[in-house]
Amino acid sequence: MGMPVLVLGASGSGKSTSMRNFTPEEIRIFNVAGKPLPFRKKLPKANNVSYAAIRKSLLLNAKDIKTFVIDDSQYLMAFESFDHAKETGYGKFTNMALNFRNLIQMVSEQLPDDCIVYFLHHTELTEDGRIKAKTLGKMLDNQLTVEGLFSIVLLCQVEGSEHFFITNSDGTTPAKSPMDMFEFRIDNDLKYVDTTIREFYEFKESEDTNE
Repeated sequence: MGMPVLVLGASGSGKSTSMRNFTPEEIRIFNVAGKPLPFRKKLPKANNVSYAAIRKSLLLNAKDIKTFVIDDSQYLMAFESFDHAKETGYGKFTNMALNFRNLIQMVSEQLPDDCIVYFLHHTELTEDGRIKAKTLGKMLDNQLTVEGLFSIVLLCQVEGSEHFFITNSDGTTPAKSPMDMFEFRIDNDLKYVDTTIREFYEFKESEDTNE
């Protein structure tokens, strides 16, 4: 089964920048909001994608490409909410939660074992000051706990000019990863994360596209 990985962070915390060390041959990016990437390197990306387009591309390309990124994945829920803004009733929130859950489940159940899909996702603060994955409010949160659907959750943080990932919780964040996979604080380098996960789980090695 494939592996979904959640990368959380506020806007400007370095989520998209963390992709900078991949080569174009290694990665495919689903750019939900259609924003330019924050670095010069040209990486292959599809802009303004829907759930259906993401699922189709994953199934078509997962045999050849082993690393995918859904950039700003919270916009999948937000844009769906805009599309159904005039509908009344709580059922639409259940459907939004279901559609997001189904995408994660599809990665886990239908993609090859060595395929990793990174969900880059904005954060928000709870009333008691904890950091969580951004959704559309309490009605959707009652249907879905986003972080609970992932075994690995990384948190982007910034101190001065330094951007880094937190890999496990200090009690106030949802960050988590298997024991001995990472140090508590690592560089915000998604290529390093990808390599480390593959080595930890002994995924078969992909071709070194830098040779």
